[in-house]
Amino acid sequence: MKINAYAAYNATDPLRAFSIHRREVGQHDVKIEILYCGVCHTDIHQAHNDWKGSVYPMVPGHEIVGRITAVGAQVTKFKTGQFAGVGCFIDSCRKCPQCYAGLEQYCNNGMTVTYNGYERDGKTPTYGGYSTHIVVDENYTLHISDKLPLAGVAPLLCAGITTYSPLRHWKIGKGSKVGVVGLGGLGHMAVKLANSLGAEVTLFSSSKSKQADSKRLGAHHFVHSSDPDNFKPLSNQLDLIIDTVSAPHDYAVYLNTLKIDGVMVCVGVPTDNISLPPFSLISQRRSVAGSMIGGISETQEMLDYCTEHQIVSDIEIIPIQKINEAYERMLKNDVKYRFVIDMSSLKAATP
Repeated sequence: MKINAYAAYNATDPLRAFSIHRREVGQHDVKIEILYCGVCHTDIHQAHNDWKGSVYPMVPGHEIVGRITAVGAQVTKFKTGQFAGVGCFIDSCRKCPQCYAGLEQYCNNGMTVTYNGYERDGKTPTYGGYSTHIVVDENYTLHISDKLPLAGVAPLLCAGITTYSPLRHWKIGKGSKVGVVGLGGLGHMAVKLANSLGAEVTLFSSSKSKQADSKRLGAHHFVHSSDPDNFKPLSNQLDLIIDTVSAPHDYAVYLNTLKIDGVMVCVGVPTDNISLPPFSLISQRRSVAGSMIGGISETQEMLDYCTEHQIVSDIEIIPIQKINEAYERMLKNDVKYRFVIDMSSLKAATP
């Protein structure tokens, strides 16, 4: 099936119209008409080849929400007309211990990413959600409720699960004290979710202008991180820190706010290696950890949780024709807090 898309043709030129082919609907596949696609900072990193290894032409987008228009003969979990979502991966080996445990994102043989990768055959490129349709195995497709605005749900498929997973893994709940570093696409979801789970939330930001928004989103405390003295009252106070920042920054000042056995979880991905002071870890048996999205079952759990608690992302809807402008604005932190593409704008686009 030949469909319209938008692609990065290389690491430097603006994204522009492109045509791709989707496979025919297989026995276990669903075909989704994409209604909305969130714009993740990963899209910029991949399009610009910041992490190296980018595959061009590239159709970004892994925060996909749409309507099912066809199902394969053996599909049992979905019906035509239902809303469905696709996140950061569309397949995995299905055989390793992680896949059996529902941790497909940590597949020993590598998950099949939604874009900028290859199908399990190792040669068919994967193309993401900056397109009108996608075909996905039902086992890697997510149910989307009609009780929430679909555009606001789209970023949950990356920003939502990226922050929900560590909160669940480290058993955050009533009485927990959680710090969130950075108030962007990831950070604003971390604040919302930690608050909804009953935690006392502290937002760290280098921008004083974020203070009012942090309180609106659910943070109980705000720390202007540009002044080291502001960290002193928080020494040995926090159970968990979710660090969402991808820019270079000082990790030591945050580590010292953790209590004994506290954990700092990195979900932002700086392009350079980070430096950690050993004594900040040793002195209180603190840990630094990483976390990457969630498996299919946990992502569905997150979506159901957000439906129950009426949680969506704060978004700005754009047409696909403004995607390059959106990238520029994101690099300037000029969005509150996630761009979402109305994919109806792509139907008339031709390469």
